[in-house]
Amino acid sequence: MRRESLAPPVLAGIGDEAGPALADQVAALAELGWSAIELRTVDGVRIADLDDAAFDAVAATLAEHGVSTVCVDSAIGDWSTLITGDFGRDLAQLRALERRCARLGARYVRVMSYPNDGLHDDEWERRVLRRMRELALRAEQADLVLLHENCAGWAGQGAEHTLRMLEEADSPALRLLFDTGNGLAYGYSALDQLTVLAEHVEHVHIKDGLAGPVWTLPGEGEVDLMGCLKVLADNGYRGALSIEPHLSLRPHDGDGGTGAAEGFVAAGRALARLLTRVGSAP
Repeated sequence: MRRESLAPPVLAGIGDEAGPALADQVAALAELGWSAIELRTVDGVRIADLDDAAFDAVAATLAEHGVSTVCVDSAIGDWSTLITGDFGRDLAQLRALERRCARLGARYVRVMSYPNDGLHDDEWERRVLRRMRELALRAEQADLVLLHENCAGWAGQGAEHTLRMLEEADSPALRLLFDTGNGLAYGYSALDQLTVLAEHVEHVHIKDGLAGPVWTLPGEGEVDLMGCLKVLADNGYRGALSIEPHLSLRPHDGDGGTGAAEGFVAAGRALARLLTRVGSAP
């Protein structure tokens, strides 16, 4: 059954886009009136790599402020890795996140599917699919759900590759994270790809921009965000909408900027205005 509007979504944001310190991240969410965060790094360190004391402080701070964690962004298979890299490190990272996600009350872990390292395409595919099957199996055993982002790696090449990965893994523990802005960097229409993949999407990054890419506030770029939101509504989407504005911090480009709370908050307000236009303001 198709729906005419999004159910009121959980609004969240990737915290380090507002600032490296957790205090800055929580403050930006509070300014927006939101109570959900997507964790990527705190003080420049990924959640799986924090020492125990630092992680305990993160979990305690979020609990104190009533902030829930909708997703933890791992480095598994992402733009910083290669398919020829040590798979054991990825499995160790997943084990660490199993414990930490349980503490945070989070089930979703963002992954990608390994950039190539000069292998023949067939070999690249074989290795990626084998790894993704193993990761999904481990995640299922840990009561986690891996969310593959339409970004770096084999399955990020297009909807056909993404669907093949899901078919090969054949696991409820491997689903999709759709970033609305990634098509600008990889040369495809977000709306076209989302239309094909929407039924498998369980988490969404909201990003907008112009060809280049040059990132903008949601609704001010070339991405058809209204069209994407309507596709999600038509498919009964009930996951979070998480802003990743990239107005200051651009990790894939090696930009280790400190983030900007002002841009983060502006992006959140711009998203809220878009949702009002599709009849689903929270």
